[in-house]
Amino acid sequence: MAQFTFIDLFSGIGGFRMGLEACGGKCVFSCEKDKYAVQTYKANFDCFNHVIHNDITQLNGSEIPSYDILCAGFPCQSFSIAIQGRKDIPNGLNVKGKGTLFFELARIIKETQPKCFILENVKNLLRHDGGNTFKVVRNILENELGYNIQYRVINSKHFVPQARERIFIVGFKEKNSFDFDKLELPQNEYKLKDILETNIINDTYTLSDKRWATLQRRKEKYQRLYGNDGFSYKIADVNKPAKTLCDKYQGNGDILIYQNNKNPRKLTPVECSRVMGFNFNQSKEFIIPVSKSQAYKQFGNAVVPEVVEWVGREIRKFI
Repeated sequence: MAQFTFIDLFSGIGGFRMGLEACGGKCVFSCEKDKYAVQTYKANFDCFNHVIHNDITQLNGSEIPSYDILCAGFPCQSFSIAIQGRKDIPNGLNVKGKGTLFFELARIIKETQPKCFILENVKNLLRHDGGNTFKVVRNILENELGYNIQYRVINSKHFVPQARERIFIVGFKEKNSFDFDKLELPQNEYKLKDILETNIINDTYTLSDKRWATLQRRKEKYQRLYGNDGFSYKIADVNKPAKTLCDKYQGNGDILIYQNNKNPRKLTPVECSRVMGFNFNQSKEFIIPVSKSQAYKQFGNAVVPEVVEWVGREIRKFI
């Protein structure tokens, strides 16, 4: 029997769901707008007994069944350090369809009054706009909604072979002795080489000469103008955790694999799944029913299930 129930908002491909189910939870409601993410979600999870809503802005709290925990990795693009300071891309809570969705999330919390919530976002949420954005988020959760919140930046390298720092915000309706800062992280040392496929039989993932030349020119430009690599490519050290997988991963991020007598290659979708923890230490492969470009986007946007499970195992003691 389930130890607690939860709803999965901005569910993506199910990182929160996989983590909370692993520690005894039962999902009773999901919400995801991206049709390709829903395709992957349905391929991997049993969704016959609950609704998958497609638009949180049109969702009324009365449509959601009774539950214990709300989980949500609400959209992070407007808080990402990757666009911080770019004049052509507005950012923050005022970004229509991105940051503004936090207010929709707050509305659902107000309407359904869960015992607890777990939210996830990029760590730059703490520093965005000199900390003012997070002050707004915290004020809404604590003072307007009445929850006791704690937050912590967690690096997924303790759980999977990827260094991915994300802020997790936990809120309880009733005060208790939960102490986020005292939870001890596992001291694992996972390496990228642990999840690399060994039977890649073609050059689909090897960068073309044209693409490789473009990336090298871009890196040289960054070094010449700014004295650093910026967001240009880096060859991964397979004996360490990978750098953060991003949603725009197309071979121009931090995870390129060196090959003898060839241009570097991108990770395969299966390797992206593993480096995010969707089938790392799992009993079966995660099903990927979408195109490579959609798969890269989905895994780059996902939350690491094993981090969620670690948080969930402590939270369930207070539900």
